[in-house]
Amino acid sequence: MTDIPVLTIDGPSGSGKGTLAQRMASHLGWHYLDSGALYRVLAHAALKHQLPLHEAEPLAELAARLDVEFLLEGQHLQVWLEGEDVSLKIRSEQAGNAASKVAALPAVRAALLQRQRNFRQAPGLVTDGRDMGTVVFPDANFKVFLTASAEVRAGRRYKQLKEKGIESNLSDLIAEISERDQRDTGRSVAPLQAANDALVLDSSALGIDAVVKTICDYVR
Repeated sequence: MTDIPVLTIDGPSGSGKGTLAQRMASHLGWHYLDSGALYRVLAHAALKHQLPLHEAEPLAELAARLDVEFLLEGQHLQVWLEGEDVSLKIRSEQAGNAASKVAALPAVRAALLQRQRNFRQAPGLVTDGRDMGTVVFPDANFKVFLTASAEVRAGRRYKQLKEKGIESNLSDLIAEISERDQRDTGRSVAPLQAANDALVLDSSALGIDAVVKTICDYVR
């Protein structure tokens, strides 16, 4: 397994790591893992089955038997939970906040660790998340930490929601993103941080094409 190359892209919510990872997976012809979607699916399943988001044991048990499937068609990721397409449902702000809460539980992270590592298949894997390069794939060949200011990330999220016809408040989004950053960087297990050997890239003033070119040059 260690002979199979891995590109990890970590970073805070809204930094653009998901879009970048999908673009890189398509460009390289590698498999793709959206680890954030995995936690979002778990949170959605917990809410669906009326499990409290703070009780580690039942959530870890649910994580171990989670019936989930990821299908990447071009640059579109389909996520199936228990036979239902939940691709849109898990992208809500509620799902994101719930995912951040369950991800802070050590038992949950342990339950999902091997499931994430199993995505490492030939010819290679591109994965994005918050601890891909530090915990899940510490031996990855290429590591990127993508960041941007909270204001820029909230603005991007606001634009995405508006395009989908979803009403939102920019000030609320900034506050929610800042709160999530604090929770993700301050948790005791696998906190959000750049790996020592990662390429750190601030995308605040960069478009996606410029970011993709930078990462392609780095991998090349």
